Amino acid sequence: MNLSSSFPGPEQIKRHQFANGLTLLVYENFTAESVSIEGFIRAGGLGEPSEKAGLAAFTADCLMRGTATRDFEQIYEELESVGASLGISGGRHLTSFSGDGLAEEFDLLLTLLADALRNPIFPAEQIEQVRGEILTGLQIRDNDTGQRAGMAFYETLYQDHPYGRSGDGYPETINQITRDDLAQFHREHYGPSGMVLTAVGAINYEDAVEKVTAVLGDWSVAHQRPTPDAPPVSRPLMSLRRHIPMPGKSQTDILLGVPGPSRAAPDFLAASLANTVLGVFGMMGRLGEAVREERGLASYAYSSLGGGLGPTPWLASAGVAPDDVAEAIESVIAEIQRMIDEPVDAEELADNIAYRTGSLPVSLETNDGLAGAIVNMALYDLGLDYLQRYPAMMAAITSDDVQTAMQKYWHPDQLVVATAGPEVDNA
Repeated sequence: MNLSSSFPGPEQIKRHQFANGLTLLVYENFTAESVSIEGFIRAGGLGEPSEKAGLAAFTADCLMRGTATRDFEQIYEELESVGASLGISGGRHLTSFSGDGLAEEFDLLLTLLADALRNPIFPAEQIEQVRGEILTGLQIRDNDTGQRAGMAFYETLYQDHPYGRSGDGYPETINQITRDDLAQFHREHYGPSGMVLTAVGAINYEDAVEKVTAVLGDWSVAHQRPTPDAPPVSRPLMSLRRHIPMPGKSQTDILLGVPGPSRAAPDFLAASLANTVLGVFGMMGRLGEAVREERGLASYAYSSLGGGLGPTPWLASAGVAPDDVAEAIESVIAEIQRMIDEPVDAEELADNIAYRTGSLPVSLETNDGLAGAIVNMALYDLGLDYLQRYPAMMAAITSDDVQTAMQKYWHPDQLVVATAGPEVDNA
């Protein structure tokens, strides 16, 4: 059986472009009487001033706290009474949303989503509740070695770049954000231009177009401000290390990495396969085998590649006992150097390609999984036939491609290494 023929493509994923800039993508799936919606508005943290860090996420968190037609209790009572869910969250580039319910609740999901996006009123009491929740989250972050190491990594690698700021903000910035700030960010950045909404499930395409038209087709924002693009970032000229001392902790978390390719980069798939070899496949790839299994240095060791709209990082991460930090870092770098110096052999490459292509159908088994895949195809302009082309594209990646990607993005003498945990001599 040709694997690619089982994936949905432009024949099954139907597209409707609205005059106001909204794109609707629909995949009809009547195997279960449910529906998932997912999508995004092009409003993100890159459009917020540095002194108001966290404003975009704060705004998104408030959208369902009260609208011109419903208060907080009414919104969630309507959802909970039918077992449906709907959420909105803000990121660096986008504000994303997702919802699930029975097919008969498609109208409700669309109505509540449109109301929250178009008509939030930012009630004072709800703003303070959200502010309290955010501040509590920041307190938890400040006491978490992994999150503190992550903050130190981003601040060191990106420095004055917008990625160097926390998307969740800081206590001092969250405390000074006012209702007027939230309303202004919404007024200036929210709108249908560039918006994508995907619906997957037991919903007819023509009905979906009609229903979306009813609640979002007349939405127009004449002066919608686009979120700025993220500037490029270069690899550091020399290795930079930063340690966050956290007395009383039993583990040190390590983040080590470089700026990685954006999702649009021509070599992204080769880099992503290299990342699978390095720290994903099996028991977390070569890093898991060498650092965790063979040397027993870490409770976890893996790698990750962001591949977003901007220069997100290519990371290696590990959690280790404080006395093992230096040896663990050395071991991680050694595995990176090995992939730079030596091509992956044919058997290991084939196993990793099989893992990547074999795991794709599993991720598409649910409505929300497929909705997420379709949203990504739209966001990164991959084409609606991307899933069908994916197995062949993966199979075409060679050991030379993998090694070239490692050599391009990684250099052991030009890394950022951030650690957080107890102060020890070798940190």
